[in-house]
Amino acid sequence: MAWTYLFFAGLFEIGWAIGLKYTEGFSRLVPSVLTVICMAASVFLLALALKTLPVGTGYAVWTGIGTIGTAILGIVLFGEPATVARLACVGLIVAGILGLKMAA
Repeated sequence: MAWTYLFFAGLFEIGWAIGLKYTEGFSRLVPSVLTVICMAASVFLLALALKTLPVGTGYAVWTGIGTIGTAILGIVLFGEPATVARLACVGLIVAGILGLKMAA
């Protein structure tokens, strides 16, 4: 169950990272409220996952999921560059997450 919590914590991390862009410095109410909800849900689910997972593994996977999702959505939603080097680095993060999951 811990890995499920961690996965959803990572998805909520993507939500708040992308949400920050839409809050315009927390000057827009609805995006700001949704972003804060995502922040709270992400940290809460991470805390549940860390009850049984090693903190280093859990934190690295959580941030990795957030990093990958945010980078991909940045490309899709905001037209950020999708260079070979950038995509290769995202692939390395995926490899790191898979390695940590197999080692845990």
